[in-house]
Amino acid sequence: MQMKFFARALAAGMLALVAGCFEVDGPCVPCEACPGLEKTAPAFVHKHAKKRLVCLDLDATLCQHRTAPPPENLAALRELEKRYKCIMVGAGNAPRIYKQMGNYPIDILANYGMQESKMIDGKFTIVRQVTNTVDRAFFKEKTDYLRQKYGYTNYWGDSVEFHPSGMVTFGLLGTAPKAEQKVTFDPDRKKRRAMYPEVCKIFKDFSVYIGGSSSFDFAGPQYNKYDCIMAYAKEHGYTRDEIIFIGDDFDDGGGDSHVRIKGMDYIAIDDYRKFPERVSVLLK
Repeated sequence: MQMKFFARALAAGMLALVAGCFEVDGPCVPCEACPGLEKTAPAFVHKHAKKRLVCLDLDATLCQHRTAPPPENLAALRELEKRYKCIMVGAGNAPRIYKQMGNYPIDILANYGMQESKMIDGKFTIVRQVTNTVDRAFFKEKTDYLRQKYGYTNYWGDSVEFHPSGMVTFGLLGTAPKAEQKVTFDPDRKKRRAMYPEVCKIFKDFSVYIGGSSSFDFAGPQYNKYDCIMAYAKEHGYTRDEIIFIGDDFDDGGGDSHVRIKGMDYIAIDDYRKFPERVSVLLK
């Protein structure tokens, strides 16, 4: 339903930011994002004027999966940084995000909040690292079962990636497929959504995310993008009303889903190539 809402909003020539709607060039579109809003009710006009902290996802938001952001998107990010504090909030680890962005100097909340990096004296520095151990035999047994049941027995590299933080990534194509394989494998996430209920049942003690372009991510139940952003905000003196998140995957099970579920304002990106257009509302 959320995606239908965005389609209607964009078709009307405006951009809606939810929860709560932000008027740009037209009226608010009534939807479940604005409970009780009548068609004749005024929109929530220019709430973005209060924003101070902009949090950004990377893959499928600022760039294609596992590729460098295009120059025009980095230019838009630099324009945002002139007005707001901007940070990256990702599922991947901080060194990977930093390298993928071409060593772009920016704070990073990584692995759903289990790792944090900052630029200190011009150098990329890990300032916080959660280290958890997981039962690797359990993960191997259960992911092998899922491969057999759903037909993903051919893969490249390792079947499962165990991160130092304790996050686990189960790539249906393995840890080392070609980039073009990842991009074309499950662009609408239907393959993984078909498995998602059973994956959640098996890994009931973990937060389960439909991650990246071909994988599932597993983290401790306390780790998600919303809560790690709010912890950062508390430390640096931001309130929730001053925060906006920019991402691409807000449906249930998506890496950005907790942002929507817990009520943080966000901009949904449906095509990373439209990033400058989508964020222009924050630059008016």
